[in-house]
Amino acid sequence: MPTLRLGDDAPDFTAETTEGTIDFHEWKGDSWAVLFSHPKDFTPVCTTELGRVAALKPEWDKRNVKVIGISVDTSESHEGWAQDIKDVTGSELNFPLISDAEKKVADLYDMIQPNASDTTTVRSVFIIGPDNKLKLSLTYPASTGRNFDEILRVIDSLQLTADYKVATPVDWKDGDDVIIVPAVSDEEARERFPKGFEAKKPYLRVTPQPNK
Repeated sequence: MPTLRLGDDAPDFTAETTEGTIDFHEWKGDSWAVLFSHPKDFTPVCTTELGRVAALKPEWDKRNVKVIGISVDTSESHEGWAQDIKDVTGSELNFPLISDAEKKVADLYDMIQPNASDTTTVRSVFIIGPDNKLKLSLTYPASTGRNFDEILRVIDSLQLTADYKVATPVDWKDGDDVIIVPAVSDEEARERFPKGFEAKKPYLRVTPQPNK
């Protein structure tokens, strides 16, 4: 299976989940989506991650993002593990977990990397836009838990830059100044960004975040 690249169509699939059978694209609709894999149920890092994702539900909802997890375990295993997640993190599972025992979805999204493990998924993250295009992918080793605040930050940037001709600088957070893309002339920039801009260099023009 070729590696998915940014801008590719996110593969559709039908799968069993803790919330019943879903068709991925139909379930996602016109929302943004975060599809993320975890190596195995009843493991320590994964338990902390899923609790964190559940606790962030208001943040996902605010951004029109649907989250869905996946591992190669069964739905029965997922359901049994949900109580542990609540016990450890205080958060109830509030998003679907895909049962991918036959590794069909894992293969579609290249989540199994033999140099890491040929039986379990690595910690993959795929951010998929309303157009079903892949906007971002991240891969973490099994030993490193993900930073979901960073994933939210990236979604803020993706959503902003989809609507305005801007880019976000290093360490940007929602509300910070942004950069006008070089393809926009100074004349056009004055029309598009009435708050004005500062030209630090001819190619680096900074303006207040336009949707604030």
